[in-house]
Amino acid sequence: MVFVFGIIIVAAFIVSIIIVAQILALSHKKSWYDPIDDRKIHTGEVPRLGGIGFASAFIGICFGITMIIPLLPVQILPGSAIHLPFLFPLIAMILVFVSGVFDDFRPMAPRYKLLTQVIAAFLVLIPGYTFRSILFIDFSILGSLNWLRYPLTFLWIVGLTNAVNLIDGLDGLAGGVSVLAAIFFALIFAFIANNSTMVLICLCLAASLMGFLIFNLPFPRARIFMGDGGSQFLGFILALLPLMNTFGEPFSFPLLYAAALLGIPIFDTFSAIWRRLRDGQRIDNPDRLHIHHKLLKLGFSTRGVDAVLYGLQIILGVLVFAALRCKGGQSLVFLGMAYVVTTGFFAAIHFVTRAMMKKQKNCPG
Repeated sequence: MVFVFGIIIVAAFIVSIIIVAQILALSHKKSWYDPIDDRKIHTGEVPRLGGIGFASAFIGICFGITMIIPLLPVQILPGSAIHLPFLFPLIAMILVFVSGVFDDFRPMAPRYKLLTQVIAAFLVLIPGYTFRSILFIDFSILGSLNWLRYPLTFLWIVGLTNAVNLIDGLDGLAGGVSVLAAIFFALIFAFIANNSTMVLICLCLAASLMGFLIFNLPFPRARIFMGDGGSQFLGFILALLPLMNTFGEPFSFPLLYAAALLGIPIFDTFSAIWRRLRDGQRIDNPDRLHIHHKLLKLGFSTRGVDAVLYGLQIILGVLVFAALRCKGGQSLVFLGMAYVVTTGFFAAIHFVTRAMMKKQKNCPG
């Protein structure tokens, strides 16, 4: 089984590289470049359709696992055939991907983008893919309030889809953080949930993203961006991963543990919402005060920002993994540490950046 896993994962990596390379060449030929505006950091003509590469590779793998592998005469993934309801999330991820690519060519109004995400979220909820617990307390013990898992999961899917889109503002950032998150999801499904199919899906996501990152890392700068099609798709997939261990499985990924693992885009989004409400702006107004912008203001290079946030993602992954391996109070301690680390990091960067900007304002010379 390990050999088969390896072949599938390598295939996802290679297919992603091939498609991204073709999209890169075609984008230069057709002049499909990311527009430059006040909130963008990059300069020059850079294509922004790289998400087509890793999304196509990943969707192809998911389709194969869902539709082809279960029909083979030899059981390649023992005890891990995906249930038919997975077709609904598969359709949803295709919908998010296609609408995102359309938005890259012809920007959609925010309400239409939100409508697409809402439809996709409902496609996930219809077959019953929801969080079953907040901590380790199952929603079922709430009796008549068990329905709360549906709106909470809905907000999780739509929120994270947009959160990853918001941190996609620097070469290699969203893709690199997501690779690390996918790897930690794979470790959790391997050593805690014992779900081989989800291990494969998580590692294929990481491999597909790594194929894209070859062209997106700042060495010396990104040659292609993932675009809205890529970032929205990526956020949607990361939102799905903790929901997939649902049908008849003994392990359920609690909501607060999943949120801790994906703390970087989530905390950055909450910071942006709070900042815009404080300043009397619409919450969808773009600005240059996201976490990567602040680190750049503090003097970090693009590679430096990536290194800092990759490091934070690794710390969060280790803490959440430890929390899920432990039980009771010890688990809560590790979970609390994850939230304290993330809160402390964002607060420190916020106050240091604000002090620096205030000093620069008072000393213009």
